Amino acid sequence: MTKNLDQEGLSSIAQNYSLFYIDLWGVIHNGISLYKEAINVLQQLKKNDKEFVLLTNAPRPNTTVKDFLEKMGLDNNFRKHVYSSGEAALDYLKKNFSTEKFYHIGPPRDFDLFKAFEKKKSKDIDDCDYFLCTGLFDNKSEDLNYYKDLLEKKIKKKMVCTNPDLIVDRGSKRELCAGSVAMVFEKMGGEVIYFGKPYPEVYNQSINNKDKKILCIGDNLNTDIKGANLLNYDSLLITNGIHKKEIEDNGLENIFKDYEAICNFTQSELKW
Repeated sequence: MTKNLDQEGLSSIAQNYSLFYIDLWGVIHNGISLYKEAINVLQQLKKNDKEFVLLTNAPRPNTTVKDFLEKMGLDNNFRKHVYSSGEAALDYLKKNFSTEKFYHIGPPRDFDLFKAFEKKKSKDIDDCDYFLCTGLFDNKSEDLNYYKDLLEKKIKKKMVCTNPDLIVDRGSKRELCAGSVAMVFEKMGGEVIYFGKPYPEVYNQSINNKDKKILCIGDNLNTDIKGANLLNYDSLLITNGIHKKEIEDNGLENIFKDYEAICNFTQSELKW
């Protein structure tokens, strides 16, 4: 049975956990500004000596995400807890793909992900060993058919996807993410190596989580909650996030069934 914490707050269950994985986009901020109540939660967790990781599927290294959060006004005491899917991917690429050529699918702003091996970037899609997908091209940000046509005859090459999210809400605008391109590629028969939630590696790489009672907090059933389910962690869904309209239209229990997700707690927004 899923319990709603809107009245009691996170404080009513926080003592039961030693480590919190907290999503950034949709929980701590909306891509434009920070949520004050969520920042208070981070302050309270610090005050109570609770460990937490701001675990994000951002397709960029930790340093870039921290810079982005600094511009938003997030205190350095909290920024140092960031771990990104981009960081996990970067570690893997350096160890396993450092000598291979790649073709980048995504916007130019993601360039810092592959600065360390930028000489291996190919401008020619036919002259590469693998695809590195961080998102969608700026001029093709809404047309998934474009990527189907682009990749249709190239499914023998692997794709590395640095953000498994399908969509994100930037303020009030919904945008497609790298996971949508990867899904198109997989449906055509291509092989994708994913980094980020819900895949276990990103949790294990971000912090020592052995023998700790863990709560995962996020707004995405496909990534935040599914990741918790796969690792047998407890979870809290923020219902005013990515699934808000679905929940309003179909009801919470039906949405859980649709996504085959199990959730222990819900809150409309993260509050202490």
